[in-house]
Amino acid sequence: MDLIQAIIIAIVEGLTEYLPVSSTAHMGFAASLLNMEESEFLKMFQVSIQFGAILSIVVLYWKKFFDFTNLSFYLKLIFAVLPALVLGYLFDDKIEAVLGNQIAISSVLVLGGIVLLFVDNWFKNPTVSDEKEITVKKAVIIGFWQCLAMMPGTSRSAASIIGGMTQGLSRKAAAEFSFFLAVPTMLAVTVYSIFVKTWGKGTPTEMKGYEMILQDQTHINLFIVGNIVAFIVALIAVKTFINLLTKYGFKFWGWYRIIIGIGLLIYFTYFK
Repeated sequence: MDLIQAIIIAIVEGLTEYLPVSSTAHMGFAASLLNMEESEFLKMFQVSIQFGAILSIVVLYWKKFFDFTNLSFYLKLIFAVLPALVLGYLFDDKIEAVLGNQIAISSVLVLGGIVLLFVDNWFKNPTVSDEKEITVKKAVIIGFWQCLAMMPGTSRSAASIIGGMTQGLSRKAAAEFSFFLAVPTMLAVTVYSIFVKTWGKGTPTEMKGYEMILQDQTHINLFIVGNIVAFIVALIAVKTFINLLTKYGFKFWGWYRIIIGIGLLIYFTYFK
């Protein structure tokens, strides 16, 4: 991976991480178009640059994250993130096995798009418009919905937003809580991928994520630049998405997923 490739992957991550379109599918497609070799470092890089995207949410909603008088906010996030932490740890190997199956990921992209076409019609009368109205019970249920995104191609954002809407949240409230929940979820995934997970297990080159990053100055530079780019792009993408979602709903994203998913299926079936 060279610097230009790393920047492109980071731009894709920043653009798609908080949209209901699956950042995993888009990064996989981008890497394929760039003829990037599927390596353990590439896999780890795609996960670790989520840290930059995490920081964008903390910066955009800093008043919420640093309001230490609102302890219920932190409590809700703690309980909501637990399902993903437990199930993610238990199924980590199976999730990683699917990451290289672009046909499966593209198929899920299409199926998720079909679901998004009907979401606005299913949840027409929201009763919750602010995070303070979300109970711990609702937060935990949203956390379980988020676990659907363990299947690459589903989209963590889509799963948790739909989960929020099943609990009576408005589109905007569901999207914002999805962003809030992303911070502890993705932080845990990033820390796990860098400091705990052994990449290339069972091979002569197995090592921890931080060992790969510190392997040489090039990897260090790629890691730093990737996170900075993902942070800047995510700042723009989040605000744009909130405005579009509030105004137009999910149909656009549904058609987008279907079109892109079918395109990817054709590409990976006949041209790759």
